Amino acid sequence: MSVVVDTHTHAISPDKVRYPLAPVGGHQSEWSAKRPVSFEGLLAAMDEAGIGRAVVVQASTVYGNDNSYVVEAVRSHPDRFAGVFSIDVLAADAVTQMQRWLDAGLSGLRLFTTGSTMPGQAGWLDDERSFPVWEYAQKHDVSICLQMTAQGIPALLNMLSRFPDIRVLLDHLARPELAGGPPYEAAAPLFSLASHQGVYLKLTNRTIAEASRGASTPAAFFPRVLDAFGAKRIAWGSNFPAAEGTLPQLLADARDSLSTLPAEARDAIFGDTARALYPVLAR
Repeated sequence: MSVVVDTHTHAISPDKVRYPLAPVGGHQSEWSAKRPVSFEGLLAAMDEAGIGRAVVVQASTVYGNDNSYVVEAVRSHPDRFAGVFSIDVLAADAVTQMQRWLDAGLSGLRLFTTGSTMPGQAGWLDDERSFPVWEYAQKHDVSICLQMTAQGIPALLNMLSRFPDIRVLLDHLARPELAGGPPYEAAAPLFSLASHQGVYLKLTNRTIAEASRGASTPAAFFPRVLDAFGAKRIAWGSNFPAAEGTLPQLLADARDSLSTLPAEARDAIFGDTARALYPVLAR
């Protein structure tokens, strides 16, 4: 088994003076207020779980587009962390901001188009004002992870047609509806993306919960996803501490839910794919 990589963690500083709250949409997320974990706490949880590396994703519902705490985490532990930042992609200086955070040592961009404090699907995913950012990401091989719903897939398809070499990672598999069970007709928009080689899937606790709802089971759904996308385009993320539960338990739940998959596929999902998406993790 190769080194486990967690592609979706968050870190919240206890120092609100140095890192003031500035949540996107104006409302702090409930999870970050109730169970915040600093990057030191995250590191301890990783050690307890046996996770070697992690991607610290900007907590948009805490800090908006100020990625300073993610930078501190990565600079403090470059051997353990990689960082994903957020910016206002519609701003006139968006590319400059993107370069700023990349120069600070962060590795990927996240677009937050939906979430616990901003339900529904924002309509700006394919806004032409964001095209310079996508063009820069495509040219410089910067992965973009998308916090979105299935309602955003038509806009994503528009962007994929404009930027065919872009690499995107869908947080929570873009939240498909799975309760109907096989043959997963309600998840057809997700599977329609399988032919686009630049589309990767981030499989999280949310995905596992949805795959266990109604007539669906993980044993039925995940082989279907594996067949459509291939293990080299699927990466696991815990969503800790936004997800309830300890990091060791979240990893154990994921291992259990994917236990029917071939060992080679599990190796990719729990590490190899992440290292391809964020090469800094392989160093």
